[in-house]
Amino acid sequence: MGGFFGVVAQQGCVPDVYFGTDYHSHMGTVRGGIVVYAGNAFHRSIHNIQNAQFRTRFEGAAKRFAGLNPNYALGVISDQDDQPVLVRSHLGMFALAFVGLVTNLQEIVDELVRDRRTHFCELGKDSAINTLEVLAMLINTRDSFEEGLAYAQSRVEGSCSLLLLSERGVLYAARDRFGRTPIVLGEKEEGAFAVTMETAAFPNLGYRRTRDLRAGEIVAISLDGVRTVAEGREESAICAFLYVYYGYPASTYEGVGVERTRYRSGALLSQREPVEADHVAGIPDSGVAHALGYAFKSGIRYARPFVKYTPTWPRSFMPPDQSLRQKIANMKLLPVPELIEGKRLIFCDDSIVRGTQLRNQVGRLYKAGAEEVHVRIACPPLLYKCKFLTFSRTESVMDLITRRIILELEGPEADIRRYRDPDGEPYKRMVEEMRRRLGMTSLAFQRVEDVEKSIGIGPRICTYCWTGEDISLGGRGGCKGRCALCGDRCAMERK
Repeated sequence: MGGFFGVVAQQGCVPDVYFGTDYHSHMGTVRGGIVVYAGNAFHRSIHNIQNAQFRTRFEGAAKRFAGLNPNYALGVISDQDDQPVLVRSHLGMFALAFVGLVTNLQEIVDELVRDRRTHFCELGKDSAINTLEVLAMLINTRDSFEEGLAYAQSRVEGSCSLLLLSERGVLYAARDRFGRTPIVLGEKEEGAFAVTMETAAFPNLGYRRTRDLRAGEIVAISLDGVRTVAEGREESAICAFLYVYYGYPASTYEGVGVERTRYRSGALLSQREPVEADHVAGIPDSGVAHALGYAFKSGIRYARPFVKYTPTWPRSFMPPDQSLRQKIANMKLLPVPELIEGKRLIFCDDSIVRGTQLRNQVGRLYKAGAEEVHVRIACPPLLYKCKFLTFSRTESVMDLITRRIILELEGPEADIRRYRDPDGEPYKRMVEEMRRRLGMTSLAFQRVEDVEKSIGIGPRICTYCWTGEDISLGGRGGCKGRCALCGDRCAMERK
């Protein structure tokens, strides 16, 4: 997915951007970058973070940049292209960072090449055009950064949150027009302003959270303070999966704490899907908060039959080979035999994507002597591949275990909508087949309405990966436009 952190400060902004960006390391595992503006020039460092943590890779750059005593800086962690990019245009020199997914990138490129007779020469991974270069080109078609940022966002299908640092000493933050990803403002008494995706980065750096940007809002941050240049709107479609898994437990989005949300989610699971057991546990670390909520509400004692060993296994180490990834996942989790042997266990986890890792962990529990293994998942079954954010390595919807099971049950013409209803027979058959394949005693998933209840901000969340509904195109109920329910183009749109 990715994350970013920007700072404008009277003095000493480099330590803040260095550590603030590092607090987004759980958001990406491919590239990291820092840029500062000092002495009428930009200074940038970009590194591969696949085999080393951000903090280690950028220690030298942080020391070097600190010696420049800059007032302006931004950092970014990305699962996509090298970031930030440096651009020279009629608007001046600027640095640009991005979080999101531009699904109509080729359409935009074709239009720019055809209508503006421009060209693209910066290549990203796999010889593809760098998304940042395309976004910069869109910005540069307008007469100001404010207009350009708004225009770029209006052209993107998918999602697009941006940080732009200009040579005039202004840091622009533009939240995705549907609010799918968060951007939060903070400040501290020393005359420093910061913008982040993870509020967990604020406390230890001395910042207090001031407010969340609204969907589509654009602000300009300078040494004089924060100025809104595009108002945005109250309606949003923030990704629900941030609360379920991807967001950091200590963070807050839309005023709602992630850890508390997961705790409530587990409590609701215990009421909806009770079972007798000796212990409740969470698959470390993503299932822990859900398990604590389940244990408290059910009265079943919480325990840790698996503990996680992380000192020599940084999260950023994500080998491309599936078998090696699986081996590393197993190496990180250490069983505690006395809490497993002869025990009936409930394990909470955030989600099931392919099912491979969970199947192996369940097998390890039985091998260690568990009598029963009941699994409770904190979100509904994943039925659709996200088209707004890059959450996983899933390349095809058929990577999802749900889709493979549905294909075997009904063939390629199956109506996926029938598998969304947890009270319907198709849904029950799918879950039972999943339980059988993964070797669990029982398996149950959270319901969409309980996810919404645990978050507590109403229907202003995106649940596309579970429901196929794109609420940004019309809200729940009725026509959704381009979403999984109506095909690529709905009947209303063709009129």
